[in-house]
Amino acid sequence: MDVILFGPPGAGKGTQSKFLQDTLKIPQISTGDMMRSERKSGSDLGQRFDSYMSKGLLVPDDLVIELLEKRLHQADAANGAIFDGFPRTVPQAAALDAMLARSGRRIRKVLSLQVAESSIVDRIAGRRVCLDCGQAYHVRYNPPPPSGRCGSCNSERVIQRSDDTEETVRTRHAAYLKDTLPILEHYRGFGVVVEIDGMGAVAAVTERLLDAVRA
Repeated sequence: MDVILFGPPGAGKGTQSKFLQDTLKIPQISTGDMMRSERKSGSDLGQRFDSYMSKGLLVPDDLVIELLEKRLHQADAANGAIFDGFPRTVPQAAALDAMLARSGRRIRKVLSLQVAESSIVDRIAGRRVCLDCGQAYHVRYNPPPPSGRCGSCNSERVIQRSDDTEETVRTRHAAYLKDTLPILEHYRGFGVVVEIDGMGAVAAVTERLLDAVRA
C-alpha cells in the first residue's frame, strides 16, 4: 500500500509515520530526513539542498525527485511506502503518480493532518536538537537538561536549527498554503483523501490515522 501522510510542516507527519510503518510493514520515506542527511554529508546534492532549506524555501522539484527515485529503487519499498514530506507541489504529485504507475502501483490513501498554524509555530520554534547524537528536545514539552548538555551523550551542542526559527516556520507555512495545499484537490479527483484531526495526544492521532487506513 502506498500512502501519503499530508499536512503542513510541523503537523506531526514524521512522528506518525514511524507508528504507521510498524503497523503497515512498509517504510517511511521522509524526504525531509533524507535531505537533512544529504546536507550533513556535505555532498554536492546536500549543498544544493542547503541553499534552499536554510532560507525556509522549498527545494526545486527536480532535486527532490532525484533523491526520491533512488529511495524507491530499494528493496524494502517494493510493496509500498509511507510518503512523508513528498509531494509538496502538484507537479511533484504528478511525477510520483507516474513513477508508481510504471510499477503498477498508485496512491491508495492521502491522510491529511489538520493542525492550526499557531500550534505549528509552537511545536517547531520550540525544537532543540543535539548535533552529536540527534536527540530531539522541545523547550516546553521535553526540555534539555538544566545543564544545557544533551541527556543522551552529554554533548554541549544542543541547538535550535536555523530552519526551526519562528520566521522560517511562518515562511514555510505560507509556501505550504500556496504550493502544497492544492495537492489535496489533485488527489480528491481519485477519491483517496481523508482529513484527520491532528490535534491532541499523539496516540489519539495515531488511532485516527489507522482507522482511516483500515476503512
